[in-house]
Amino acid sequence: MSLNPAASLYRRCLKASLDWSVQRSIWRGQAVYIRSLFDANRDVRDPRQQKILLRETEKLLENWKHPDPYRAPTAPGGSKYERNLPARDLPYAEAPGAH
Repeated sequence: MSLNPAASLYRRCLKASLDWSVQRSIWRGQAVYIRSLFDANRDVRDPRQQKILLRETEKLLENWKHPDPYRAPTAPGGSKYERNLPARDLPYAEAPGAH
C-alpha cells in the first residue's frame, strides 16, 4: 500500500525540517507551519493544478535539503552502524589424530 503523492511529499518535508532542527520543541513549530501550507491547498481537485503544486513543492524540498542529514546512530551511515558485530561462527577444527 503506497501513500498518495501529497502525503509522501508531506512526510518528506517533515523529515527534511527535522534535519535542520533536531530539538523537537523547535521542530514542532515548523511542522505546524508545514501542515498549514499543505492544508491551504487541500481542496485543489484539478489534476493539472495538483501536478504543478507537487512539482513546485518538490523544488522547494530540494532547495531545503540539508547537506549533512540526521541519521540514527545505528542506521546505515550512522556513527554506530555495524559497530561491535558478533563474531561469525567458524567450524571447529578436528582434534589431531581423530580422522
